Amino acid sequence: MMPMLRTVLVMLAGASATTMAQGGTEIHLAPIAEWGISIRVGTPKNITRRLGYDNQPSFTSDGKGIWYTSQREGQTDIYRYVPAMDSSVQVTRTGESEYSATPLPDGSGFSVIRVERDSTQRLWRFKHDGSRPRLVLRDVKPVGYHAWGIAGEIVMFVLGEPPTLQRASLNRRGVDTLVQNPGRSIHRIPGRAAVSFVHKKSAQEWWIRQIDHHTGAISDLVRTIPGSEDYAWTPAGLILMASGATLYSWNSLAPGGGWSEVTTFRDSALQGLKRLAVSPDGKWMAMVSDEK
Repeated sequence: MMPMLRTVLVMLAGASATTMAQGGTEIHLAPIAEWGISIRVGTPKNITRRLGYDNQPSFTSDGKGIWYTSQREGQTDIYRYVPAMDSSVQVTRTGESEYSATPLPDGSGFSVIRVERDSTQRLWRFKHDGSRPRLVLRDVKPVGYHAWGIAGEIVMFVLGEPPTLQRASLNRRGVDTLVQNPGRSIHRIPGRAAVSFVHKKSAQEWWIRQIDHHTGAISDLVRTIPGSEDYAWTPAGLILMASGATLYSWNSLAPGGGWSEVTTFRDSALQGLKRLAVSPDGKWMAMVSDEK
């Protein structure tokens, strides 16, 4: 199974299907505070503290935990870190690999991209304790990343040549293909009936764009930091994005402005930051770095 698994891991990263080992990564957690249109970041803490792949953090619906993907003994499962206990517990224990744990809109559990035994990648859902796995969308594959909108809407990065951004709903049949060459970072916009995503319009021109749930209209928000595609929303409407060791913010309520520098981390373990996530109450930020 190992050669197949290595190929799947590369496909999930959006690269070509070649055998490549998954690099080691660490997840860091930092307190944050918003002051109007500015944001302050406290001292980050490494919450995984082990050799190997720990990635794709996502806060639980109540903000009291962080789902993440961890590769151990040749496959990936979902773990949950609990800040109050400063410890992690394994949540899924399956014969398949799970990625990209995302809270379900109704708070009943989480959804994942599951690499099935025949290497099919589809969207599944679990209860909070990892029980009752159920297939969400039977015919949409191979799915790489996803986000939930409102009223059962799901927006997905679907692998292919080229990859496409597709939208489906639990309340209707059919799937809409929206754009080609999306990025992996897809998020519901807090307080709005809209989902945002990165669109790689060309090799040099990447935009964060939004999809209106009601009309389906797609519009530009802001160009990404050059070379960066991972971002996160705060509850107050700021977008956070990193480049190297520097964190930037963009205010969606004043769309004419550009990116503002928030902070540059001096710790050598906090270089090449990616995969950002913000807690529902806006008090915490998770981010991923390569192992040093």
